[in-house]
Amino acid sequence: MSEVYAARRTRLRERCDAGGSAAVLVSRPANVRYLAGAAPHGAVLLLGGDEDLLVHGGPPYARPTEGRPDENLRVHVLPGPGGDPAVAAADIAAARGADSLATEDHHLTVARHRALRSVAPRLRLNDLGGAVEQLRVIKDEEEISFLRIGAEIADQALGELLESILVGRTERHLALELERRLVDHGADGPAFPTSVATGPHSGRRGHRPSDRRVEEGDFLSVCLGADYRGYRCEIGRTFVIGTSPADWQIDLYDLVFSAQRAGREALVPGAACRDVDRVTRQPLDSAGYAEYLPPLTGHGVGLEIGEDPQLAPAAMGKLDACVPVTVEPGVHLPGRGGVRIDDTLVVRPEADGGPELLTITTKELLAL
Repeated sequence: MSEVYAARRTRLRERCDAGGSAAVLVSRPANVRYLAGAAPHGAVLLLGGDEDLLVHGGPPYARPTEGRPDENLRVHVLPGPGGDPAVAAADIAAARGADSLATEDHHLTVARHRALRSVAPRLRLNDLGGAVEQLRVIKDEEEISFLRIGAEIADQALGELLESILVGRTERHLALELERRLVDHGADGPAFPTSVATGPHSGRRGHRPSDRRVEEGDFLSVCLGADYRGYRCEIGRTFVIGTSPADWQIDLYDLVFSAQRAGREALVPGAACRDVDRVTRQPLDSAGYAEYLPPLTGHGVGLEIGEDPQLAPAAMGKLDACVPVTVEPGVHLPGRGGVRIDDTLVVRPEADGGPELLTITTKELLAL
């Protein structure tokens, strides 16, 4: 992987033209990991000068199960506890003769930014913006393979839960069991807090599991994801508990399913993100549910949940091949509940078979 990380750092230099007397300070954890490999907690990456440098203030490998930093990176450990790796990196850049330093202002606090100016007053600080995040949007095939394995793990955990007795168990209990099953099947942990929503809670995006117990006739909405080697996928499904679905449940489910299918089919290279969102919303808007829809109908995934691109009405940009995204329309009717269906897919050209579905648990409305 060393050559992969080196190539990523080279692309970043080319993007921000960080050569000669310029330097780049990367501090956002996911971005450091993307460019350096598995970095210790709080580490920052300094690019520029004769060599790239990973600066941190603790033991070199805080989480050995996640691997080690790129072996071609020189590692600088702060001499004592309590130091700030970002401030130390700015000091090193100035000592190396850099005249400017590009920083991730969206990640640094005001206090840290002031500390950088204090330790290296002659450095001209520039905003790197979202340059690294933009590089992260298109995944290589190894990154996609990690997402694919994570999706398989999430599918396994969800499938096993569906085979167990659900009536009478609490949302919180079911969420904890799903997270345990994720780890049992090889995940490093959940990709985000698992959501289990029953009855009037169902279909609500980001619902935090409560002590409400599953009852006969409930809608049950589940949203979970696996973190595998740092890469995070997402799956969401809705089921009916115990009995045959009521007519209103069938109608609402079919509507959300048609919206989700339209969104999945719209995932082609070159498609405008806002157009994918519009196509996904259209069946639900036409049925009069516009006020119940979430602000976005999908987003990118990778080292974080909720990466770019965003599938939303005001989203800018177009989709590229090899971009993993979710398609997750849902409707929550206050007091009644609702439906959410969520898949992780990879944008692929038609010649390669079209969008690759990573999460394959059935989307049939099951009565459990």
